[in-house]
Amino acid sequence: MTQPTATTEIAQYIHGTRTTGSGTRTQAVYNPATGAVSAQVRLGNAADVNAAVAAAQAAFPAWADTPPIRRARVLFKFLELLNTHKDTLARLITAEHGKVFTDAQGEVARGIDIVEFACGIPQLLKGDFTDQVSTGIDNWTLRQPLGVVAGITPFNFPVMVPMWMFPVAIAAGNCFVLKPSPIDPSPSLFMADLLKQAGLPDGVFNVVQGDKEAVDALLEHPDVKAVSFVGSTPIANYIYETGAHHGKRVQALGGAKNHMVVMPDADIDQVVDALIGAGYGSAGERCMAISVAVLVGDVADKVIPKLLARTKTLKVLNGSNLAAEMGPIVTPAAHARISGYIDQGVAEGAQLLADGRGFNGALAGEGCEQGFWLGGTLFDHVTPEMRIYKEEIFGPVLACVRVPDFAQALQLINDHEFGNGVACFTRDGNVAREFSRRVQVGMVGINVPIPVPMAWHGFGGWKRSLFGDMHAYGEEGVRFYTKQKSIMQRWPESIGKGAEFVMPTAK
Repeated sequence: MTQPTATTEIAQYIHGTRTTGSGTRTQAVYNPATGAVSAQVRLGNAADVNAAVAAAQAAFPAWADTPPIRRARVLFKFLELLNTHKDTLARLITAEHGKVFTDAQGEVARGIDIVEFACGIPQLLKGDFTDQVSTGIDNWTLRQPLGVVAGITPFNFPVMVPMWMFPVAIAAGNCFVLKPSPIDPSPSLFMADLLKQAGLPDGVFNVVQGDKEAVDALLEHPDVKAVSFVGSTPIANYIYETGAHHGKRVQALGGAKNHMVVMPDADIDQVVDALIGAGYGSAGERCMAISVAVLVGDVADKVIPKLLARTKTLKVLNGSNLAAEMGPIVTPAAHARISGYIDQGVAEGAQLLADGRGFNGALAGEGCEQGFWLGGTLFDHVTPEMRIYKEEIFGPVLACVRVPDFAQALQLINDHEFGNGVACFTRDGNVAREFSRRVQVGMVGINVPIPVPMAWHGFGGWKRSLFGDMHAYGEEGVRFYTKQKSIMQRWPESIGKGAEFVMPTAK
């Protein structure tokens, strides 16, 4: 693979071809570890969106009529190519996002899980049939594709999150337009190339790089029937309201503030391992990262010293270093935002135990002095009134909240505006059962810190973490990208004489 340079241009993929498009604006793509510009991404405009949607609309009739087993065979070939090139994809992620290579490998693996699930589309599209619902009448249902659908995806998972969407959508017979984050755009084009190699017809999958201009063009385009989004809550709310206003089906996954409850009976070493990995993995730039440790009773006095010692020895290194546990922050703007939250936490009276500000990039590896570096940050005695508790920081900042008992821990979580993910560490089966049943959160882990559901279950939060009715991927993903049709049938020989003026009933 040719190494990009600061002048390399990353652009659009429309109707099976990489193209510059008609947009004239560009945005720098950085290597977060070094701070150097690695390429330029050309931001698509409304004309580029129109071209991509037109290509998808033209390809739709033939693709929708392709038997599901043949669509699955294309995905099986795509799956084979993904497994062959998975480390190349992981290196692209590390180069533009900054997450450590092993974490990037895990991201690709979880995306591959969804492709494997989508390969089962012939079974997933099977409808229901009832013989003789009334005399001489049979009734059945089938699921049909929507048409052109779009995905708007975030910087933090440039491979996995698009794969939450397009494999299921394409398998179901739709054509897809992906609008990835301009921060790390290269993986989207690499996946497009692999899909073409797998035999996907031109126009079925398209990529438009861009920002709000491209997003709004997708939301307003009359031929886009559905939009799936993952990102912050304010933007998710905007996507949901705007898309619905224009008559689209919308699935918009928003922000999070994920808590991990630690009961006094929990294994302390397991708790510390879980908090370190879930709080600081991917530099906390995950919508399922644990950002609040809820320490019940006297367990804080056991957890905090070990947690602090481990935070101070966190291996913050260039993501290409296989020894790295955490890489850099994705952009200078994100670094400034996270640093501002640390300032705010100190000003509000939280106890700052480990301060990641001022981390020396030279310690991360050769050439990293100008990278976007931040160390692991740990706060104790955080209270629910503080901004660092209420708001999503999306960085390596872990807040510890002390509560006297299980009831208050549960109430604390249920009172929060977000309801994405949550965990509880305990040995008590009754506590685990009560927590699972009563917590107002969409994804729950019992002694599992990041409970991201597997491909056949589906991902989605509650409250202001999800706008729309259906979760991503899994069987709900199939339902999101299809519409149900009910068919009732009878033949002339079984039709009685005379007009019927009353509501039909089973006879």
